[in-house]
Amino acid sequence: MRLRKKEWAKPELEKDHKVVFNPLEHKEKWQDVFGNEYPIHVELGCGRGSFIAQLAERNPKINYIAVDIHPELLVYVLRKVNERDLDNVKMIPMYIEKIADVFGWDEVEKIYINFCNPWPNKRHHKRRLTHPNFLKAYKTFLKNKGEIWFKTDDAPLFADSLEYFQAEGFEDVYKTHDLHQSDFKGNIRTEYEEKFCEQGVKIKFAQFRKGVNLSLASSGNI
Repeated sequence: MRLRKKEWAKPELEKDHKVVFNPLEHKEKWQDVFGNEYPIHVELGCGRGSFIAQLAERNPKINYIAVDIHPELLVYVLRKVNERDLDNVKMIPMYIEKIADVFGWDEVEKIYINFCNPWPNKRHHKRRLTHPNFLKAYKTFLKNKGEIWFKTDDAPLFADSLEYFQAEGFEDVYKTHDLHQSDFKGNIRTEYEEKFCEQGVKIKFAQFRKGVNLSLASSGNI
């Protein structure tokens, strides 16, 4: 998706303490940033924020962090959070490739990856947010038995991702090739999800758990 640049977006973000522009300084101290000891959940790529705003509203005793490089998207996340008067959401404007530099070992309980770029060209597969390179990075900060929830409309990406997670030692918790016709309860639809549903596209969804014996992966650059 090509975003139209909005010159007013970044200045609006800079005025609000919910947007963290110096995330590397808070590694291993994110609960201090929130001022509590609640679990931390992270959404990688957040669209316009409908998903994370609804999650945070339903679960006030969980701290949520939305990560996206685009101020043009994060500004809408911020507005949704402020409209609901939520104090359990922070936003980080950054490239996800550097995510392991932001969180410390055992710091994050859950990761959400919703409708990420499928990068269909094989030479671009390493850019997928479910690629083993990224999964190795997530393992450096995801708690033992912590989970990754993954949704996509793209069948080839989903099939490949199931293999990626298995290869990296994650345990299958739940998976379906048609989320809206499944027995899964508590789904929150994203903006993309609504669009795909209108087009009759089946949504693929899976939950994976980090095994307790997974070794600490190298946190070098992806």
